[in-house]
Amino acid sequence: MTKLNLKPTAGYILIEPLEKEVKTSSGIYLPDNASEKPQKGKVLAVGASEITEKGTKKSSPVKVGDKVIYKKWGGNEVKIGSIEYLFVKFEDILATEQ
Repeated sequence: MTKLNLKPTAGYILIEPLEKEVKTSSGIYLPDNASEKPQKGKVLAVGASEITEKGTKKSSPVKVGDKVIYKKWGGNEVKIGSIEYLFVKFEDILATEQ
């Protein structure tokens, strides 16, 4: 992976989506157009805490290096070189992998 000089704005997280599955658990290989986009990724950068409308501070639920599961339709894709990255809001993170 190349070094990215991107810092998400407050309330956002930069994720590198993990590779999508190309083989089912039963051993069937899927063509590119048959598989869905992954919902798992690795956190590359975290923006500053977000200030809510009520004036409270909302911190990131994750840290750099965490593997996360995020909302299926959340985030904004950004392609840099041949790699697609994803900017998601703090609330789009559903879980971290242990």
